[in-house]
Amino acid sequence: MLSVMSEKDPKINAQELYGNRIRVRACGVCIENDRVLMIGHRAILGENTFWSPPGGGVELGEMAEDALRREFLEETGLEIEVGKLLLMNEFVNLPLHGIELFFVVKRVGGELTLGHDPEMNLGEQLIQKIEWLSLDEIKSLNLSEKHQFWQKFGSFNEIIA
Repeated sequence: MLSVMSEKDPKINAQELYGNRIRVRACGVCIENDRVLMIGHRAILGENTFWSPPGGGVELGEMAEDALRREFLEETGLEIEVGKLLLMNEFVNLPLHGIELFFVVKRVGGELTLGHDPEMNLGEQLIQKIEWLSLDEIKSLNLSEKHQFWQKFGSFNEIIA
């Protein structure tokens, strides 16, 4: 349940929630019509919007694929089928340290809608935007504005092959 009590600086709250520990994340790359679904987050470490595929933390006892389905639904309103594991990425920019598992996903239901971070109060939400972006649009973003995942691939064909 979302609360509006004791809201504070979203960056500080996010660093407290997600920082100073190793966090396992499951992320989904959903490509349709030569566009990929991306979430624009309020930056935790920088100043600009940070774009990344939908996904989030794996809870203790939860399988990564189940976490991805849950996170995708929370963030996008979409139900997905989880496909192959694309890659594992380690992100370290203290206080954040994440082990990220990127999967190909396919939409199977639901309505696209801007979701929420259940761990955050209403005024502290990190999720700000949801958009289908072309690879050219992603490439045009500054490195600090997009997940380093996009440095590993030159085309969508490389991702889904």
